[in-house]
Amino acid sequence: MRRIIFLALLSALLNHGFVSASAPLVIYLEADRTHHQASAISIEQGFKTAFSEVNNTIQGYPVEFLVLDHRANASRSYKNMQSFAADPQALAFVAGLHSTPLLKYRDYINKNQLLTLVPWAAGGPITRASDDQNSIFRLSIDDTKVGGFLVDYALNTKQCQRPKLLLEHTPWGQSNAENMSNSLLEQGRPKPQISWFQWGINETDARITLRTIINEGADCVLLVANSAEGEVIVRAMSKLQRDKRLPIISHWGITGGSFTDNVSITERESVDLSFVQSCFSFLAPQLNDFSKSVFTQASILFDEINQENDIKAPVGFIHAYDLAKVFISAMNQVELVDDNKVNQLALIKALENLNATTQGLIKNYQRPFRPYRVDDPDAHEALNQNDYCIAHFNNSGDTLVQSKEE
Repeated sequence: MRRIIFLALLSALLNHGFVSASAPLVIYLEADRTHHQASAISIEQGFKTAFSEVNNTIQGYPVEFLVLDHRANASRSYKNMQSFAADPQALAFVAGLHSTPLLKYRDYINKNQLLTLVPWAAGGPITRASDDQNSIFRLSIDDTKVGGFLVDYALNTKQCQRPKLLLEHTPWGQSNAENMSNSLLEQGRPKPQISWFQWGINETDARITLRTIINEGADCVLLVANSAEGEVIVRAMSKLQRDKRLPIISHWGITGGSFTDNVSITERESVDLSFVQSCFSFLAPQLNDFSKSVFTQASILFDEINQENDIKAPVGFIHAYDLAKVFISAMNQVELVDDNKVNQLALIKALENLNATTQGLIKNYQRPFRPYRVDDPDAHEALNQNDYCIAHFNNSGDTLVQSKEE
């Protein structure tokens, strides 16, 4: 009799929504929250804002987030991937700023068909599997395109004649070395000289490296660095004799940490610094109603967001929001079941064959992905070079994105 009463009460609670009838779908948010916290937080904010618009529920399944910190350690990231693979509630693995974990363990991800979403990491090979089985999808800048974009800006806008590459000595830096070198060769320039630096470079070594670059006759620097090393290099450049300082055209890794907190206004004003971003900004002179509504929703969710420049490392938020919206469209296109491995496989196919147009901040996405083949290497890339713009820091440390017309 007690069992009958208990079951009747449970049924009533379920029918009235007091207890979820389904186990939660868990989205892993895995990034470097120790050394590049701003990028990790912005990605988290973007994903959570998008899912809050559907009340964190899809087809009756509650959506929850598990936040993890790999601390810039690829081995720790691999352990998190293994935990994801073993978690029956895990639905999607969202990566962070660093390319190295994804490059190093790309084959593991694809072999085990772990649905992986990439809103920041830019390493070219990440989405380019060695065979047709590919479960990694990116909505971000892609190094196979950004190298040519930065080279074109350096040569044609900045009028550089002898650019020098200054790159971090990681798989991400090596990927850019190849792409930038090829872009320069395609534009009829000689193979560029490359200077490498390790993570943790100090200011003395940075000044020595920059003086060597200047003495070798370079007239601008193409920089690939994350925030910590970018801070050191820009400060070192600012302290050189004024007529020796070179323009720095940087990848966007410098925006992922606390660059503007650690590089003073005086130091920033002393260096001609520009960097790549995608072509949307909450600081644009005019926002459409959709963009305003997204910001309003974010400001409701997060106490630290009151005005547009409170979103730090803004591309993390922007890309994560757009990618989450695309992912939600895929979720709405399939019939979710209680087996998340089945769901992951169904969502991989749905992402490759989206029917609905998804409204995003950067643009509207009409079938952003395609079924992957080795001979179609861009099939899992939602953005392209037309979505890239140049940006600068203003005196307040905000990121100002130039329009294509500027």
